[in-house]
Amino acid sequence: MADGLVIIPTYNEKENIENIIRSVFFLDKDFHVLIVDDGSPDGTGAIVKSIMMEFDGKLHLEERAGKLGLGTAYIHGFKWALKKNYSYIFEMDADFSHNPKDLIHLHHACEQDGADLAIGSRYIKGVNVVNWPMGRVLLSYCASMYVRFITRMPIQDTTAGFKCYKKNVLETIDLDQIRFMGYAFQIEMKFTAFNLGFKVVEVPIIFTDRKEGESKMSSNIITEALWGVIQMKWNSFFIKR
Repeated sequence: MADGLVIIPTYNEKENIENIIRSVFFLDKDFHVLIVDDGSPDGTGAIVKSIMMEFDGKLHLEERAGKLGLGTAYIHGFKWALKKNYSYIFEMDADFSHNPKDLIHLHHACEQDGADLAIGSRYIKGVNVVNWPMGRVLLSYCASMYVRFITRMPIQDTTAGFKCYKKNVLETIDLDQIRFMGYAFQIEMKFTAFNLGFKVVEVPIIFTDRKEGESKMSSNIITEALWGVIQMKWNSFFIKR
C-alpha cells in the first residue's frame, strides 16, 4: 500500500479531473488518490467512476450531496485518510495550478527532512505565479503579508493550498473545531499546526493558473479570510495548547 494519499476536492472539474488523476498515477512514486466531489452537476463524479477499475485500490471517490465548502471537503478527506492509516496526507487542486510532480518534493520534506507540515510555497523564493493578472498576484501576496502580521506565523505563503501533512498532525488537531470553510480554512489549518508546535516548512513551487474550468474565488471567501484571521488570532489567546 502507498504511504501517501492525495486528496482532491472537486466541484465542476470535468475538464481537468481525468488528466490530473492520471498525472498523479504516472509519477515515479506511488500515491493513492481520494476525490471528494460535492455533487458536481457537470458529471465530474461520473468521470472518476469510469476510470476507477483501471486504478483499482488506488483511486477512491467520496461523493457528497451539494456544494458544502472546501474546508469540509478536506476535513472529510482527512478523516477518511486517518481511518485508512495513511502516513502522509496531501491537499491538491484539480485544475493543474499545482504541479503533481511537486508531490514528490513535499513528501521528501516530511519523510526525509523532518517536516510535520510541508507547504508548496509560491512566495518563499520571490513570486512564482504564472498566468495570474497582476491584481490577483497583489491580492494573494498582500493577503499573505496581512496574515503574517496578524498571526506572527513565519510562513511566506500563508494561504497556500498545496500541502503535505504527517499523519500525527491531523490526529492531533481537533478537526471538528476547525470553523472556516473557504480559503480561510487553509490559514486556520496552518495556524493550528504552528500553535501546536509542529515543524512547518515551505517548499518552493511554481503556481500556474487554471487553463480549464472556472475559478471558485468569490468576495465572500475574501471577506471570511479578512475578518476570520483577526477572530482566529483573538481566540488563540484563550486556548490552552
